[in-house]
Amino acid sequence: MSLVNAQKELPMSEGFVSLKDFDVTNKKVLVRADLNVPRQNGVVTDTSRIDRLKPTIDYLISKGAKILILSHFGRPEGEQNAEMSLAFLVPVLEKQWGAPVSFSPDCIGDHARDMAKILQKGHVLLLENIRFYKGEKDNDPEFAKELASLGDLYVNDAFSVSHRAHASTAGITEFLPSAAGLLMEEELNALNIALEKPQKPVLAVAGGSKISSKLNVLNNLVEKVDYLVLGGGMANTFLYANGVEMGKSLCEKGMKEEAKAVMEKAKANNCEIILPRDVVVVTHLKENAEHQTVNVHNIPEDHMAIDIGPETISYIEEKIKTCKTIVWNGPMGVFEIKPFDHGTNEISACAAKLTKAGQIVSVAGGGDTVSALENAGIAKDFSYISTAGGAFLEWLEGKVLPGVDALKQ
Repeated sequence: MSLVNAQKELPMSEGFVSLKDFDVTNKKVLVRADLNVPRQNGVVTDTSRIDRLKPTIDYLISKGAKILILSHFGRPEGEQNAEMSLAFLVPVLEKQWGAPVSFSPDCIGDHARDMAKILQKGHVLLLENIRFYKGEKDNDPEFAKELASLGDLYVNDAFSVSHRAHASTAGITEFLPSAAGLLMEEELNALNIALEKPQKPVLAVAGGSKISSKLNVLNNLVEKVDYLVLGGGMANTFLYANGVEMGKSLCEKGMKEEAKAVMEKAKANNCEIILPRDVVVVTHLKENAEHQTVNVHNIPEDHMAIDIGPETISYIEEKIKTCKTIVWNGPMGVFEIKPFDHGTNEISACAAKLTKAGQIVSVAGGGDTVSALENAGIAKDFSYISTAGGAFLEWLEGKVLPGVDALKQ
């Protein structure tokens, strides 16, 4: 999903080398991909990660490169595990990429080198799961050097694993000329536009069940955005910190002081934290459960808050209409259970409509965010959707991502 047209002329994040800066003709190009796709009974149930790599594959094929794919699958913990072999992906990659794909039962060693040597221009060689080796996770220099010996150029097109300092994301760049792939470049552009050099005002949406797992994210966001909308169980904890009785709602009471500290920091940085004013409450959480909407100060003792109400939705939408940039991470309520996806659906639809009209840039990612926006039917209308989980969250925290940092000039 590309950025809106108005943003396409913006340069890539400064200091990074692009794949297009290299002459790749007849070169063996090692591409770090994320092919950790969902599989049931040996069948890939979602090819999104494969499809998003296609622009890079197409570009390399058009330039006459020889393509070697590095990827992980599952968590084999440095051990050979036949159930986690990448061999099953060969026919899927051939179908989705429209290119000849061969498979090496190893990612290092003589056999892999021999297969790399006979690889033809425009063809793809899929190397075995790199996490079969302890040297990958340990970022072992010798393992990284062996990987590098297979190619002439390294391309990282896997932002989703770039928060890990592994041999195939960081160490390998010490031994080969390195560049960002087209997907990585698009991702870095989107993130740069969203938080590093955004058009203001900026509104961030942060939802989910717990603030304990997103405390660093919240502390970073209040320094960078004008409005921070909180939803889900996370919002409940902030309401509790403000003296609101939450009944049986999901609430981290032990995080009360941390929530207060975030609110104080937001105030010092002129960031308005937007909390629910009214909520949808139930006694039992199930599909189409009997529910009512109440002011947050009137939550019954035996009820739980599971979505935001119409007054809150209206207030958030008015704020969105004043903004130029939106960063979205997490749902407003229990979106998996209908009709308690209403708050998330309404707010995301508002953001999508303004994005389509060219009035705002909207970037979303991390955790359940993609599922929530797809459930709302508007994911394709956002400027950019990142499929990265941990990497997107660490970027929201303001952390340096080793795999990205390694691509700097």
